[in-house]
Amino acid sequence: MHHDVTFGSDQQAVDHVLESLSGYRRVGVAYSGGVDSATLLALAVRALGPQRVVAVLGVSASLARDERSGAHEVASFIGAPVVEVPTHEADNPAYQRNGPDRCFHCKDELFTRIADSVVEQYGLDAVAYGENADDARRLDRPGSRAATDHHVLRPLADAGLDKAAVRRIARALELPCADKPAAPCLASRIPHFEEVSPEKLAQVEAAEAGLRSLGFVDCRVRHHGEVARVELPTEDLTRALEPAMRDRVRAAVRTAGFRFVTVDLAGLQSGAFTLPLVAVGRG
Repeated sequence: MHHDVTFGSDQQAVDHVLESLSGYRRVGVAYSGGVDSATLLALAVRALGPQRVVAVLGVSASLARDERSGAHEVASFIGAPVVEVPTHEADNPAYQRNGPDRCFHCKDELFTRIADSVVEQYGLDAVAYGENADDARRLDRPGSRAATDHHVLRPLADAGLDKAAVRRIARALELPCADKPAAPCLASRIPHFEEVSPEKLAQVEAAEAGLRSLGFVDCRVRHHGEVARVELPTEDLTRALEPAMRDRVRAAVRTAGFRFVTVDLAGLQSGAFTLPLVAVGRG
């Protein structure tokens, strides 16, 4: 990685992040391989050096295999060591119930595991995660509450860096994930108050992997029992519905164990299951 990178209009915010981390001896970064956590990891390495930073990757059935291997590749590019921590949120009945607070229980589990095993083993005096300023403003981010409970740092949000700024910084650092689409965990594909199970997560993972192999890089397969509701960016809808491709899309999703395959005309929707619930009563 280049050390003579300049960040243009984001330089001041980047300096804020570097300064906020430089006071610590050893920092753990809760890491997923997405653009936010990877950018934070890269800046932590710039602030402290690779020997004083560790990337902590939570591994469970809700992390797709592609995401896991991609996360290792990006960390390798950054030059940071990765520690994998098995997380057991799926054993928690409150997580299985899959209410709008599901992400809280997952992050709470991750931060607890980091505190219990990684902090002492690696001599960490701080743990940080990649919340950005846009995330901090959203209503449907219960994971943020877990970070507060566990005194986890959020340097990007504190520096006022929003998603667009984080992507600019990632491009300046030439991170391989700079333009990677957001990839929420597999559990986000299951409607709230329908149980999250390993079987459902495996179906979603297989269906999405099948769609990606057909060239639909950014996709969601929402799990509605026997019905799969496929969300694609609107510019991909036409290609998905061309006769030959339509048959391949249907086959890829049915092979994953769904009986019916539908394509959602609304396109790709972030927070599709959570936002309507948190918006209630806020009219």
